[in-house]
Amino acid sequence: MWDAKKHLTGMRKRPVASIGVVDPGPREAGGRSGVSGDHVGDLEHHGGREQAVYVVAREELDHWGAELGRSIPDGAFGENVTTRGVRVDDAVIGTRWRMGTALLEVTGPRIPCRTFAWAIDEPRWVKRFTDHGRPGAYTRVVEPGTITAGDMVDVVYVPEHGVTVVDVFRAYTGGARAIMERVVAAGVLAPRYQAKLEAKLR
Repeated sequence: MWDAKKHLTGMRKRPVASIGVVDPGPREAGGRSGVSGDHVGDLEHHGGREQAVYVVAREELDHWGAELGRSIPDGAFGENVTTRGVRVDDAVIGTRWRMGTALLEVTGPRIPCRTFAWAIDEPRWVKRFTDHGRPGAYTRVVEPGTITAGDMVDVVYVPEHGVTVVDVFRAYTGGARAIMERVVAAGVLAPRYQAKLEAKLR
């Protein structure tokens, strides 16, 4: 519980030997996390098919550990999967990763929120995280399965449009109009997120 109103959060994750992942269905129909045993507290902004599994590069946690002068353990950003040696933030939207027996598809970036700021407990955290611009990737579950610690991450498909997680993050968080136009023109986002960007452009 993270505030006086006793909001429940699943932000602070702990490493486990393996996780089972499934398609939780659309958020509008009550879809939550795609990870068995996970919890989504803010159903207005998190969970559902397009945010089923959150992936963060260990290299980003190491960056922030050096920046903040403290250890940042796996799961500290609320991620479901922590990778090493994978260019998570540079992934093209629609890229498919085979992890264990599961197949995941990159859908977009994580946008920092007040719950994230509470969990990290650093001054001006949302702005600092946004300015750095390496947010990690949300994915949907194309094929359910099990991801085990130490599994390889195999890139099995990369679309040709070239719009990356970082591009979408910049479009969402006040980037140049040209970036927003490029993302909207590519039409690679789920309808609700595409509509938000189109409205922002208007």
